[in-house]
Amino acid sequence: MVLRVSGLATGMDIESIVKDLMKAERIPLDKLQQEKQLLEWKQEDYREINKSLFELRDVVFDMKLQGTFNTKNAASSNESVLEAAAGGSATEGIYTVTVNSLAEGVSKASTAGLADETDNGNTKTLYQQFQAEFDARGITSTDNISFTLNGTTITVDLDQDNIYTLVSKINDADLGVKASYDADLNRFFLTTETTGSSAQITVSADSANLLSTGTNNSILKLNLDTGTTYTGKDASYDFGDAKGLTSSTNSATINGLTLYFKGTGTATVTVTRDTDALFEKIKDFVEKYNETLEKITEKLQEKRYRDYPPLTEAQKEEMTDKQVELWEEKARSGLLRNDWILNDLVSNMRMAVNSIVENISSQYKSLAEIGISTSNWYEMGKLHINEDKLKEALNKDPEGIKKLFTNASDIDSEKGIAYKLYDVVVNGTERITDKAGRDSSFSLVDNSYIGEKLRQMNEEIDQWEERLNEIEDRYWREFTRMERAINQMNAQSMWLAQQFGGGM
Repeated sequence: MVLRVSGLATGMDIESIVKDLMKAERIPLDKLQQEKQLLEWKQEDYREINKSLFELRDVVFDMKLQGTFNTKNAASSNESVLEAAAGGSATEGIYTVTVNSLAEGVSKASTAGLADETDNGNTKTLYQQFQAEFDARGITSTDNISFTLNGTTITVDLDQDNIYTLVSKINDADLGVKASYDADLNRFFLTTETTGSSAQITVSADSANLLSTGTNNSILKLNLDTGTTYTGKDASYDFGDAKGLTSSTNSATINGLTLYFKGTGTATVTVTRDTDALFEKIKDFVEKYNETLEKITEKLQEKRYRDYPPLTEAQKEEMTDKQVELWEEKARSGLLRNDWILNDLVSNMRMAVNSIVENISSQYKSLAEIGISTSNWYEMGKLHINEDKLKEALNKDPEGIKKLFTNASDIDSEKGIAYKLYDVVVNGTERITDKAGRDSSFSLVDNSYIGEKLRQMNEEIDQWEERLNEIEDRYWREFTRMERAINQMNAQSMWLAQQFGGGM
């Protein structure tokens, strides 16, 4: 640390002089920091475009999938019998479905009201609630009882457990059966969690006949027979000529159709291609393409203001926040103007969507033939949809349009539009990532061209700042020596003046 002496001897404002000298010395550093700022802004612009490209990539990927074009509608003639939904593999046509019976689970409830479970607002223990029944069986409050439900034995402490903890013990045992207690009705319920023939309730052992009826009646009045398995029922239905089909639930999937059974009876299910949904998919694809293209072309055409370099910190201090904002708006404008990566990307995107797909079994070989055409030159190739023409094509040859978008081939001229555009977009994102990196938390290392350039600049800036500190210290040392020398001369002059004055 250099001792800094102010200009007491010389009367000079040394601090201001050093500050002005350092302004000149800082010019190379200021230029380097301005170059760094431009590069950081350029990186941000690239990454913003890449974000849009990744969004477009996801939409285009969806348009590569045949399933996107296989969307079907299913309509039931009687929704009180069944409702239906069609998957992509469902075959268009009319199907007759008869629901013979619905799937059922097993539900057992107390046949009459039980003793009240509370006393003055306090919940009774099981022994207190059913004391008469336990006493008749010679069971005291200190006894534990057990029962085996669906193969699992559950033990109950009569002096600690109550009707609600009994419910919890059954439910926590994962038996495929749920217990509940209705305090208003004073009734206990056991219900299987599923339907169908695999849904079961079986009490195989019951020491106090808590659930089941043996030598004594069931304390909870469920009247289950020990050792008897109570099972649910499968749904039974006919699908055209396929009779007696079953399902453990009240839904079934067959021939690409999912049927939801609501009641017994007969209904017809009509399966048609959902051209409205496909129209919206294509429309969304065009909108996302146009949105991305517009964002890129705006950057390519953005005006560059070279007379507005990035502001230094010193310059910002002399301006208002609004002035800084307006200046920087111009300073960062046009950084990607006529960028060769983006120019190449736009050209390839336009070629992809305007190409002809060869050797496909479709009367439509290009987007223009289904009503999707490019705009005037001043819109830089945006797509426009003739909705009537597109809907007509979708109704006329939906399979052909699917081929137009999704055809896969090793030959570029035979690739579907979505395949070609997907390759272009992926290539574009890779090139931009190589140039500017990705704004991602998954990687803390930016090996891109700009990332490496910024690292080099940061090292150079650090070196410059060290150098400037040394220069500033040197200035202060020189001015300090000057001050001391002048101060010494002043002291000598005063001494001489005193000597001459004393001799007179």
